[in-house]
Amino acid sequence: MAIQRTQPDDTVSDDERAWWKEAVVYQVYPRSFNDSDGDGVGDLQGLVDRLDYVASLGVDVIWLNPVYDSPQEDNGYDISDYQAIYEEFGTMEDWETLLEEVHDRDMKLIMDLVVNHTSRDHEWFVESRQGNPEYEEYYIWREGDGDDLPNNWESFFGGSAWEYDEEREAYYLHLYDTSQPDLDWSNEDVRQDVFDTIEWWLEKGIDGFRMDVINLLSKVDGLPDGDPDSEWVGSEHFIDGPEMTEYLAAMDEQVLSNYDIMTVGEMPQLTVEEAREYADADGPLDMAFHFQHTKLDYDGDERWAVGEWDLTELKEIIGRWQNGLQDEGWNALYWENHDQPRVVSRYGDPVNYRRESAKLLGTFMLTLCGTPYIYQGQELGMTNAPWESMDEMRDVDAINHARELIESAGHESYEDVQDVVAYRSRDNARTPMQWDDAENAGFTDGDPWIQVNPNHDEVNVEAAEADDDSVLNYYRDLVDLRERKDVLVYGAYDDLLPDHESVYAYTRTMTENGDTEQVLVVLNFFDERPTVELPVEYDEATLLLSNYDRADDAPDTVSLAPYEARIYRLD
Repeated sequence: MAIQRTQPDDTVSDDERAWWKEAVVYQVYPRSFNDSDGDGVGDLQGLVDRLDYVASLGVDVIWLNPVYDSPQEDNGYDISDYQAIYEEFGTMEDWETLLEEVHDRDMKLIMDLVVNHTSRDHEWFVESRQGNPEYEEYYIWREGDGDDLPNNWESFFGGSAWEYDEEREAYYLHLYDTSQPDLDWSNEDVRQDVFDTIEWWLEKGIDGFRMDVINLLSKVDGLPDGDPDSEWVGSEHFIDGPEMTEYLAAMDEQVLSNYDIMTVGEMPQLTVEEAREYADADGPLDMAFHFQHTKLDYDGDERWAVGEWDLTELKEIIGRWQNGLQDEGWNALYWENHDQPRVVSRYGDPVNYRRESAKLLGTFMLTLCGTPYIYQGQELGMTNAPWESMDEMRDVDAINHARELIESAGHESYEDVQDVVAYRSRDNARTPMQWDDAENAGFTDGDPWIQVNPNHDEVNVEAAEADDDSVLNYYRDLVDLRERKDVLVYGAYDDLLPDHESVYAYTRTMTENGDTEQVLVVLNFFDERPTVELPVEYDEATLLLSNYDRADDAPDTVSLAPYEARIYRLD
């Protein structure tokens, strides 16, 4: 007999509900979204011009990547003025118009909060390197003569995490690019200035923050050497440091808790246990991004090498997070963002089954427990782009690692490392949004700041709008279904086939007012044609959505096409 697998804790109280749990977020990388003035760079007015499109997806929140004033060494994550808009993106008046237009469409706007580091051009750093007593200790400086590094910590972008500054005659810490010196959060004045900045934006009316690498704020006293064999040398001393919880609690108490907003922290090397500490009902954050499922295609722990990935490992990771945050905390669901290559090119099939696999991957993300984040172009099934030379690249991370790979392996040219660098580069997520099949994909009338993916003649919004079977219209159906089905938001998760190597099947179950609702999701993650028996019990099954044209057949035993996705209601 089939087993009924309803979870005992599948009842949701009113206290557990929240608007940000029920929301679907759409992430906009403004530099690549839409250019309104022909300079080749996307801008705020360009986003305003496309807001009706974003609203048509049925999403509730827009997450806007940094638009602050910046020298753009790391595409806006090197901020020189937290209270000004980068000139190429527009003006503060443009931003205010955007906020008003977003709210007029019953959507919300959250901003990036980048406060682990600033730009070297920020006034605080300019004053600090000059030894101004007011700002002298705003950053992490160590004495030196330019020959002996303070410790062996590495930058995430490659090389040492220390840069010698000739003006101050000392080293400063930068866990990312040399243009991004780390703030010293042990300095109370730093914390207060950051809290004042947060409050300034909240008073302008924004609806929350995505917090960049927020669990790197606290560094261990003495800055000791790290394990030289670790994935990120030194990380045990600067990720989730001793004062991390205290810093976030103060941020929450002094500022965040005074507003009805959503907060999501980007947290490298995050565990479920830490997520519960940071993002439970009483924690300073609403949810947090982890990276475990984005490392499946690493070769071991090596980011700049590509390996085979295993569906059972994905199930283990997702199960750990779904079950681990079911009663405490909340999941942030995503496949793509501005730092991740296109998911269809990683875990789908961009050549033979682009549509089917894009729809399958979207089905998975939008039927789990948590708040889903759709990255611009994901709803089209956009793919990685070809990167024939380093001259085409703009990603400082990829460029630095390409050079390191060439040097360390004794290669002669980029062509020798092209496969892995082109596959992994963050530029894959940053190619312009593909609006139509015209030159430059309708993104700009000028010369785009980065290459347009050549497949824009087939993969674009205009073509997708005209095709009832497009990835775009399927995403709209998914978002609509999630909005209509509370069980897809709050329902308990149960993996039905944890050991199956190609089919992922799970239920979402929720009891409210004595009535139990259950949804079954069946996903074939590969191009095989498996037949599986599912341990489900029901009186009637209704097929709610599929990426193939299917009859409303019973789900006891299902034969699946390549990359097929099905969602059933079980009564």
